[in-house]
Amino acid sequence: MAGIAERFSERPTVSTFPNAAAASDERLAHLRAEVALFMRDHVLSLVSHDLRSPLNAIHSWAYVLERKLDAADASAQRALAGIRSGVEQQVKLLEDAVDKTRAETKSLPLERESFPIRAAIERALDDARRALLEARGTAVEFDSTLDAERCDGDSERLAQALWTMLVFASEASAPGSTIVLKTALEAGVWRSEVAFTPNLATLADAELPHALEPFARTQATAPREAGRIAWVLALVQRVALAHGGTFEQGTMNDAEPTSLVLRVPLSAQ
Repeated sequence: MAGIAERFSERPTVSTFPNAAAASDERLAHLRAEVALFMRDHVLSLVSHDLRSPLNAIHSWAYVLERKLDAADASAQRALAGIRSGVEQQVKLLEDAVDKTRAETKSLPLERESFPIRAAIERALDDARRALLEARGTAVEFDSTLDAERCDGDSERLAQALWTMLVFASEASAPGSTIVLKTALEAGVWRSEVAFTPNLATLADAELPHALEPFARTQATAPREAGRIAWVLALVQRVALAHGGTFEQGTMNDAEPTSLVLRVPLSAQ
């Protein structure tokens, strides 16, 4: 099935039966909660890492000062002890409040099985449409040559990752825009790319429908250090790494096309 290009702007809505609607709402709430959970852990990881470097430097300089200061100077020794005590308290706080909080979700267990890639993609597309794309009038151009190909991995986690990419692209695009989802196999790797043109004002526009929480959307517009991603995309990165794959976020400049790229090996790593 070469050269497939489909548009997912108008698809049948979920069944109107109460049980089906309730199940759909529950699933979307779960997806949003997962994004928030992974973002929290990502932020805590950054806090733990970024605070330890200056604390280690302060601790090292305290030893330098100790060799320079007069051991008989009681005031200087009290000041030095205060510096060391402050560093130790901060390190303990990181260990107790940050590292222990992340302990339960630090590793990402996968339920691996061989699954049809196309089915996972379509599930992510359908969930994204119900969560935000339909309300925003976002159309998805689906460009894929995939048909019956399979992947050895966690289909639910990978569908969550694709859902997050699609919803984020819609959040960051003007209403009525078209985003492009391209998927293909490249040398034993399943590659998925979501391309869109950011309209950064839409992320903070309270009048528009949103699926992601305000803090996540606001942070996504902040400048990023090289190699770092927007915090709200932490789930995608964690899922990619757990599968031995990679995730890349392009530069987010207003009105300049960009993309999100997920690569996952077809076989277990």
